[in-house]
Amino acid sequence: MNPSCPINQTAIWAQLHQHQRSTRFLHMRDLFRQQPDRFAQMHEQLNGLLLDYSKNRITEDTLTLLIELANIADVRGWTDKMRRGDKINVSENRAVLHTALRLPPHAVVYVDDQNIVPDIHHELERAYCFAESVRNGEYTGAHGERITDIINIGIGGSHLGPEMVTLALRPFQQTGLNIHYVANVDGANLMQVLDTVNPATTVFIIASKSFTTPETLLNAQTARNWFLQQGMCEVDISRHFIAITSAVTKAQAFGIIPEHIFTMFDWVGGRYSVWSTIGLSVICAIGKENFQNFLAGGRAMDEHFFHAPLRHNIPVLLGLIGLWYHTFYTTTSHAIIPYDHGLRRLAAHLQQLDMESNGKQVSRYGERLDFDTGPIIWGEEGVNCQHAFFQLLHQGPRLISSDFIVPINSFYHISTQHKVLAANAFAQTKALMHGKTLAEAYAELMHLDNKSRDIMAPQKVFPGNQPSNTLLLDEINPFNLGMLLAMYEHKVFVQGIIWGINSFDQWGVEYGKVLAKNIEPELSTNSPLHHDASTNGLIDYFRKHHHDTNLT
Repeated sequence: MNPSCPINQTAIWAQLHQHQRSTRFLHMRDLFRQQPDRFAQMHEQLNGLLLDYSKNRITEDTLTLLIELANIADVRGWTDKMRRGDKINVSENRAVLHTALRLPPHAVVYVDDQNIVPDIHHELERAYCFAESVRNGEYTGAHGERITDIINIGIGGSHLGPEMVTLALRPFQQTGLNIHYVANVDGANLMQVLDTVNPATTVFIIASKSFTTPETLLNAQTARNWFLQQGMCEVDISRHFIAITSAVTKAQAFGIIPEHIFTMFDWVGGRYSVWSTIGLSVICAIGKENFQNFLAGGRAMDEHFFHAPLRHNIPVLLGLIGLWYHTFYTTTSHAIIPYDHGLRRLAAHLQQLDMESNGKQVSRYGERLDFDTGPIIWGEEGVNCQHAFFQLLHQGPRLISSDFIVPINSFYHISTQHKVLAANAFAQTKALMHGKTLAEAYAELMHLDNKSRDIMAPQKVFPGNQPSNTLLLDEINPFNLGMLLAMYEHKVFVQGIIWGINSFDQWGVEYGKVLAKNIEPELSTNSPLHHDASTNGLIDYFRKHHHDTNLT
């Protein structure tokens, strides 16, 4: 699309607004009644993954218009630019090549006239070798003891992705090797982990592309101090501390030897980096073969996204349907609801993926957008969340879309419980779609007197017509998880392209960090304050009541 013609000034944009106005009173209950084969027409399958998107406020006309919008926005063209290494991250003049991390060794992708695929596989092989040596006991601590604990210290994409994947693939994890994740600068996060480990059998992975991320470096330095205070020697740091970074010199200054520094690439954003050496903790947990299956699942979804027709393209359909609500219905919220305990951190990972990518109000060319873009992403594992926020979904005043993610099989063979879990998921999507009318509520209360029925019946009305997508997978294994995560990456990409924003920078993250760096020293002095009255008051109150208990 020509930058001089914003997407919201195209004819298709106006047609979509008109279509929304003319269809907004349609109820999905009626759509299913009028179209008995609606599920058959509105589901897609790929390698054991099934997407049912029939429970949405859409018709075939809606999809036709949305696909035309995707074509006008040149989603295919931008996808090709991404694949071949064009610098589509325009504000940072960088390529966007997380998909290259999943390519086989013989593939070719050029960045600045250099084929990057050999570098990717060189670093992955180094990570595989290190992880295997830890897993088989060949790599030991400074005192010759087998490694029992790995602590990954990172934040954002260097934390959320690896933690989520490790938890999701717990059935594939090697016993006797415990993987911990530390991100929060709150000392409780780090110290509660350190209290459970032996420094002589622990390896710390410091994951920071720049090796300057304040939270990560503070936690890393605190871990280093703790390590030495436990009786370990300075020379032992080279055996127990690993770095994943682009800043090799800074990592070496910390005491990490070159053999234990794994390279990150500047053409991969943190929230897309779990497929790279940032996944070292995951590789240690599940091993090389399982991690390669994880990459293969992502690659399978890449190939589907690159080649499937838009009308049958799973990430494209999810992206367009989400855009239909967020932009044309002006909803603000989308829930991620995995019916799998292992996926309990999926919503947190997708929060960063989606909200850091598309939480913007300025186009890639610097123009202010006058329409809604990225939604608020939130969620929790089912069925727990049914007893928490589902009341709002069913009877609240807001239109909220949801994704239900359900594995058909579980690694924990309590078949009755898994069937109950799945039944709840399917029942919730039906209830959200179908609802319950006032007449139906009255019919259920015929045993009450008229006055009681008049009071109770309105409270039992469920408006329904709440949209949801349901994703079924054979099981949560490395391949399927790879497909699932790549699917969401491409969904976010599609929406960002149509909205005309740069989904691959995150300037909004930086501003608060700059201010924090200025405020932090003020908390330890009595120097005059020159902020607004509220910030001055908070700092002053903190100064008067804080007691230093730092680990030094």
